Amino acid sequence: MAVLNKIRQRSVFLIIIIALALFSFVLADVIRNGGMVSQKSQNTIATINGEDIEREQFARQVEAYQRNLGPNASSMQAVNMVWDLNVRQAVLEEQFEELGIRIEEAQLKRMMRQELATNPNFTNEAGMFDENRLREYVATLKATSPAAYQQWLDFENSVGKAAREDIYFNMVRAGLSATLTEGEQVYRRSNDNVDLSFVQIPYSSVPDAEVEVSKSEIKAYMEAHPQRFQSEASRNIRYVYFAESASVEDDAEVKEEIAALLEDNEQYNPATETTETVPGFGNVEDVEAFVNQNSDINYIGRYLFRDQLSSEHAEELFNLEEGETFGPYKENNTWKVSRMMERVQIPDSAKAKHILVAYQGSPVGQGIARTKSEAEALADSIASVVRGNQEQFAELAAQYSADTSNKEEAGDLGWFTPNTMVPAFNDFVFQNNAGEIGVVETQFGYHVIHIEEQTNEQPAVKLATISRAVEPSEKSLNDLFAEVTKFEIAAGEGDFEEIAKENDKNVRPVQEIGALDENIPGVGQQRRIVQWAFEEDAEVGDIRRFDVSGGYVVAQLTAKNKKGLKSVESASATVLPILQKEKKAEIIKERISGESLSAIAQSQGVEVNTANSVNLENPTLPGAGNEPKIVGAAFGLEEGQTSQPLAGNRGVYVIEVLRKNLAAPMDSYRSFAVRETTERRANVTQEVLDALKETAEIEDNRSKFF
Repeated sequence: MAVLNKIRQRSVFLIIIIALALFSFVLADVIRNGGMVSQKSQNTIATINGEDIEREQFARQVEAYQRNLGPNASSMQAVNMVWDLNVRQAVLEEQFEELGIRIEEAQLKRMMRQELATNPNFTNEAGMFDENRLREYVATLKATSPAAYQQWLDFENSVGKAAREDIYFNMVRAGLSATLTEGEQVYRRSNDNVDLSFVQIPYSSVPDAEVEVSKSEIKAYMEAHPQRFQSEASRNIRYVYFAESASVEDDAEVKEEIAALLEDNEQYNPATETTETVPGFGNVEDVEAFVNQNSDINYIGRYLFRDQLSSEHAEELFNLEEGETFGPYKENNTWKVSRMMERVQIPDSAKAKHILVAYQGSPVGQGIARTKSEAEALADSIASVVRGNQEQFAELAAQYSADTSNKEEAGDLGWFTPNTMVPAFNDFVFQNNAGEIGVVETQFGYHVIHIEEQTNEQPAVKLATISRAVEPSEKSLNDLFAEVTKFEIAAGEGDFEEIAKENDKNVRPVQEIGALDENIPGVGQQRRIVQWAFEEDAEVGDIRRFDVSGGYVVAQLTAKNKKGLKSVESASATVLPILQKEKKAEIIKERISGESLSAIAQSQGVEVNTANSVNLENPTLPGAGNEPKIVGAAFGLEEGQTSQPLAGNRGVYVIEVLRKNLAAPMDSYRSFAVRETTERRANVTQEVLDALKETAEIEDNRSKFF
């Protein structure tokens, strides 16, 4: 009781102690997980103008897009497509709200009617859209398939969004009309022209060695034009690639294995408790089964002409006797042995037509009710009819053929070479004579074939070939892993470049990798390497080994470039030629002397050139190329007036206007104003979207999740 009394007396003190303990527990958890906002940062892909895009929703969209794009598309392609879609939707939704653009229910229904007007599911017997059928369809979906009903709601939503976008962009387009004055300017740009003489002193006349550009000058130019040299955060790496490759021992082992298949061998049969002789490739009776059991590539069994065989061993292979073998021989990275199966004379091309009789369940049998046996009977019947009267082939093809690509052309397949068609079809056409009509079964159904013509019979051979690719053995792979690990450790302790040289490896630098990049030149799509380079705790000089397709990459992070103005080194490739041209222009201007063009040309070792009918629409000078500044200056001079030296794209010019040819005024410039309006409106959608994205506040966290 005394203890309980003491607890009661100190209850307030105990409550405070417990509260502090709980608070410290929560605080520790917050610190451990990255602060109060960590939960949001772990679940938010992006924030666009204050609106969050949640990770789960975004991931579902990416997954759906990947399915639609197919297996050849990368995950980042899907991510970027979904990103563009979400950004577009976010910036436009904000505009719709500000402008009050909405689609009422009646408008949506009217648009749905327009969208589905030709859908046979929603038209009546007269071919007109039936609102009741649409209601019944939607009600059925809602009652029977929640997933399908959700898809329908998504479709309705997409129609509404498209309508609001149309309203918005049409409003923008309405403000992009050209006036009649602007129409006149368009007319003048194309039809006013000048005749002029000019002297061009090319920039190449001043050697690069005479022009020095400092880093400070490059930096000053960048700071004067900051918008041109902004860049996102990027990383520089360098790496060494270690390829998985077979050793000499691996190659010899595969050759030995495939050579052993040629010979008969003795094998103990535990069932009979006797030793039996198992025939080798040269003596086995079921060649196809033997090849399929022992080769990387299954038996093909097609006839080949001399020029279709490997050029290196074609002569030996083509001249084998029936049953004779050749090999082992190597092609690319594969050891092979071949056996001559058959030598024949076949046409090198044939012309045929067919009627494909499909059945229910065949690849082209959609909507067909006949069974396989009924299809076979029908094909035999058609063949009997056309054997008696070939003129009926076209009519029967149009009526019965499931090959829609040629049924209306009497089933004509045109000319084709051996091995173009599926095997059974090919064998019938090239192993029978012209004029033959027969029925052949393939996976598509029953073909009634008429061989119309054949050309130029040539010798052909059928070979059975066992192929084994030379691949690195487990020992070779283990040796490679040991080599890579040794290099990784040594590079981490010493100089990456020097260690690579000692190991006779090439170092490949990769500059300015973006946070959302996935391709590393030389090793392809390697998103994991990019993610590592952008990890918060990654430091310049860090080294990491990566498993890649066909080998390993050992990479080193060499630079972390912050978002903002590019470095002088990165921008120098762009800025240096600009500043060199500016400095060369000043040098050339100082060298120019003489009052007339001929005197200037003589002093500079160039010629006086003439350009006639030059306009502002196409400001091109003969032999000098596109020079809009120079042509524009010509329009600002009077006839007979000579300009001061002018810096152009390809050199310094002095021009003299010989004649200004002004086009006759028109009564109306409406057609030119209309043309200008059309051009302005042509790209309005993309230009508006670009502008909205540029002004939007976007926090992009994609690189943290993908």
